[in-house]
Amino acid sequence: MIDAFQTSGTSPASKNEPDFVVVNHGSVLLLRPVTESAHTWVDDHIGPDNGFQPYYPTVVIEPRYVGPVIEGIREYGLSLEVL
Repeated sequence: MIDAFQTSGTSPASKNEPDFVVVNHGSVLLLRPVTESAHTWVDDHIGPDNGFQPYYPTVVIEPRYVGPVIEGIREYGLSLEVL
């Protein structure tokens, strides 16, 4: 039997991993970059000095701003999972 992890060198599930995870905490949402592309997107489009970002590169977003941020992520071709 062939072990897929040895053969390919990567996890078969890694292709299904989202670039971002969004966690809704009610009054704020946390946008967590998971992949290197997501980290680059956050650096290029949001940055550590954009408002109060104590968990950077995880970004704290008010609900009223999350729509345009998600739209920008999708336009860039990145994926996200909302928890």
